[in-house]
Amino acid sequence: MTRPDNQHDRLVRDNLLDLEEHQLVRIETVREDQRQVWVLTKRGHGEAKKLLEPKGIRISVLREKKYDPVTGKLLGTSYDDHAAAVTSTAAELHRAGIGHQLGFQTEIGHRLGSSFVQRADLVVRAQEAGVPVMLLEIDRRSEDAHDLVVKLRRYWEWGRLLPRDADKQIADRVRSRPDAIEHVDHEKRLWRRFYPPTGREGLVPLAFVFADTTEAKVDNTVAVLEEAGRRYWAPRRYETLYPKAVTAKDYGQAVPVVVTTLEQLTEHGADAAVWRRLGRKGEQKLTAALDNPDGDALYRDQEARADAADKQRRAAQREAERPVCKRCGRKFTDQRWEETTAHRTAWNAGDASLCGTCRADDVARKEAAAEAARLQAAAPAEPEDDQEADTGRGWFRRRT
Repeated sequence: MTRPDNQHDRLVRDNLLDLEEHQLVRIETVREDQRQVWVLTKRGHGEAKKLLEPKGIRISVLREKKYDPVTGKLLGTSYDDHAAAVTSTAAELHRAGIGHQLGFQTEIGHRLGSSFVQRADLVVRAQEAGVPVMLLEIDRRSEDAHDLVVKLRRYWEWGRLLPRDADKQIADRVRSRPDAIEHVDHEKRLWRRFYPPTGREGLVPLAFVFADTTEAKVDNTVAVLEEAGRRYWAPRRYETLYPKAVTAKDYGQAVPVVVTTLEQLTEHGADAAVWRRLGRKGEQKLTAALDNPDGDALYRDQEARADAADKQRRAAQREAERPVCKRCGRKFTDQRWEETTAHRTAWNAGDASLCGTCRADDVARKEAAAEAARLQAAAPAEPEDDQEADTGRGWFRRRT
């Protein structure tokens, strides 16, 4: 994989000529600026697969020679410019330290449920650069903007698929209610069988790199992507008890989409602020464009703050509603308040306008009065003075 702008790289040219001598590569075509586009032969493709596949690296599909059945002319047009743009994009990413030379894959298929295969022009894995995985579509403005929206939709649909061996209960639930997939963790979806976790919310990020076009056409295409593709890239509002306090966005079901041009990558470098995230204004560095500062982390912080504020508000409101004793003026304790309001205890709470202390004093007085009455009723009656005197005199007379 070489950079097309290295026109005077003698070492690369000599190596290609040597590979051509061994029938491993061939010239696909010669561009208008006299640069040659080289591709692997069938033999070279087989050798490359032996070399790379044990390391888990897949190479692009074989570019077979095709001839016009009538004229016998070699058919190879419309492939070279696009292939050169793909190679140049990979080279710029690699030059900026985003991905190593064997960390790029081209023409990677993503099979949808309808058996349609959406092929990514380029897949880069650069964990060390903060981009564990990213799909790239290189567009030389040979496609209508709405065709790019269709591609975006297909990647979004692919990210919502389940593997064939998914849990039966989950599969049945998703089959009966399509939006149920949104409640299935990404670890259980098909895309996680192919790619590592992105380290961010949402599906696998997608980049559109425009080449050989004007700034106006790029702006028009981005406008169409933002408007017609909003369902696929745009975040949602979190379902929360505090909608006014939580402004964070839920990116969990969205495809992060960034756009740039090959000219910007070439001029400024892929590690510069040349990436624009759909839904945002201005250009950022790649990792900043892929990050979600208004996403999950902000949601957790805002939710915690809102919950604490709500608890404080409810505590203040409860304190303002706390009853006051009509006798001593003190506020009810939680226990006394519950005694006077709970159905199971209110019938035995006594005067509901008294606090626990005053209620206890009343109970104590009543109990003391009741005890005194009980003791008085149980004591023997004392004889009257006249009766005792008469009894004494009579007894004396009987003795005498």
